[in-house]
Amino acid sequence: MQFDEQFLSDIGLDDMPEEQKKAFLDYAQEELEVRIGEKISEGMTEEQLNEFDAIEDQELAVQWLDANRPDYKEVVARVVEDFKNEIASNKDQIAA
Repeated sequence: MQFDEQFLSDIGLDDMPEEQKKAFLDYAQEELEVRIGEKISEGMTEEQLNEFDAIEDQELAVQWLDANRPDYKEVVARVVEDFKNEIASNKDQIAA
């Protein structure tokens, strides 16, 4: 997922002041990574979590997820959509 002007436009925050955009985009990326990690790790054993944490190569991580959490793409899509909806529904408070 790209955290850029298009992301801000998608969630209705494209009018956000320039000085706030980078900080908000950084926050959104970090928060989304945490939420995705939490959802993907649900139901995994401690051994699986440790094994996944040890993977440093992104391609190997994707292969591992394909084998151990085959629904991860759907999980990610659902978390992203929920996150975007949450931000969009609170955009007036965020922009203030």
